[in-house]
Amino acid sequence: MKGSFEHIEKEHGYLSTLQKILLSTDGSVTSLLEAIEGEGVTIRTLSQNVVPADAKTAEELEIVAGNEVNHRIVELRNSRTGEVLIYAVSYTPVERLEPGFKSDLMRADIPIGRILKKHAIESRREISHVGIRGSDEEMSRIFGIPLDSPLLFRRYHIIRKEKPFISIEEVFPGRSFRMDPGVLVSAPSRLHLGLIDLNGALGRIDGGIGITLSVPRPVITAEPCSELLINGGPAWSTMRIRETAGKVISSLGIRGGARITIRSVPPDHVGLGSGTALSLAVARSICELYGIPVPVRDLAMRTGRGGTSGIGTAAFEFGGLIIDGGHSFGPDGEKQQFLPSSASGGIRPAQVITRLDFPEEWEILLVIPDPEVTVSGTRETAIFRESCPVPIGEVREICHEVITRLLPGVVEHDLDLFGAAVNRIQEIGFKRIEGERQSPAISRVEACLRDAGAACAGMSSFGPAVYAVSDSGLADLESAVRDLLGEKQASIIWTHADNHGAIIRRL
Repeated sequence: MKGSFEHIEKEHGYLSTLQKILLSTDGSVTSLLEAIEGEGVTIRTLSQNVVPADAKTAEELEIVAGNEVNHRIVELRNSRTGEVLIYAVSYTPVERLEPGFKSDLMRADIPIGRILKKHAIESRREISHVGIRGSDEEMSRIFGIPLDSPLLFRRYHIIRKEKPFISIEEVFPGRSFRMDPGVLVSAPSRLHLGLIDLNGALGRIDGGIGITLSVPRPVITAEPCSELLINGGPAWSTMRIRETAGKVISSLGIRGGARITIRSVPPDHVGLGSGTALSLAVARSICELYGIPVPVRDLAMRTGRGGTSGIGTAAFEFGGLIIDGGHSFGPDGEKQQFLPSSASGGIRPAQVITRLDFPEEWEILLVIPDPEVTVSGTRETAIFRESCPVPIGEVREICHEVITRLLPGVVEHDLDLFGAAVNRIQEIGFKRIEGERQSPAISRVEACLRDAGAACAGMSSFGPAVYAVSDSGLADLESAVRDLLGEKQASIIWTHADNHGAIIRRL
């Protein structure tokens, strides 16, 4: 075997016991990760293709160059937090696969160790190399770490009948599995289906409708530190964390800082509430480090979140489908103007008036095109001022849809009823105004998803993220929208509702 723990420790510093076990185990890595994490581990396939073996791969697998191999790239993720634990690349000679094993391998969502066990395949692992290298741009993005951060890796073969059956490389960050004192916070994103009342005739405004999402989600870790240090993530997230952490540390009178590492973060300003989720994750992590219990709604107020919609705050705290009651409006009210959350500092997040578990059998497809129009900051504030108050008749219709179709649909697991309400809400009130401020391509995506069989489709917040809900699988919806988009870039994510809220775990 090339490389050694001694060599790695000379370059990298000490390896923890868990790191050594992961680099040297000859058993199932998935089972080992589940024991370490105390959680289930799921596979997310990044790519899987049958390709001709190049000369190097053919030599390793003892096959003829050009013979077909199954090339699979996967992430092993904590099922509950969504944290990427290990990145793995494998090559398997197609000629050595029995039909049943090949079928399971091609499904792409089953760990290789479990496939071996299921088919009672006798094999052994031979480790050929362990080592350390710097992260490139792809690894930095996947693990949420700075460029050139240390990565630990190992390469090994699964041997069957004395021939290489599978060649695998596994990679994880050098800072993972060290068990340093600290805390991990994994916060859910959310869909914002619409604001209920931006008319104010009854002395209240805002009121939000939202669904908490299982993925994507920001995941951060925080460790004690005398100063504030931030690692990983895009520039906007680093700025957001520095601003948020500064507010929390100052407002709570904390003497000290934190070393915060961004392990994953959704894109900003696409309609998924990633800024609120990240801010609350940072605030909660600092409170956990210093043993200061602060209610989530107070944390939102301290960090300047939730001044219009309470959905992001409630998603962090409770999960599920959420409806909030908005704010009092008028000369003596909480708000005197129609303003977005970003321009409503010092206002407490709206109280939740209804919270329901969202049906687990309903799946959600997210389509996030590269934004042609970004609505935030002063532009968002100007839209509120120009467009409000909205007609009282449309506000009344939204309330009618929520009470008589949307909520009963969720309670009775009647997707058609729920979907009809969501589709109508896209056409009225402030949601209509949000849609008019986006590219016409967004409405075409919504129509495409409905035509392909989705019960409903809409734009989350100001977009450009589009969602569709279905109980009959998402493959046809994804295929239809990819045909529509053609060469245009878009992220497409399969997800479902999160009925639990943020995950906070001591390391």
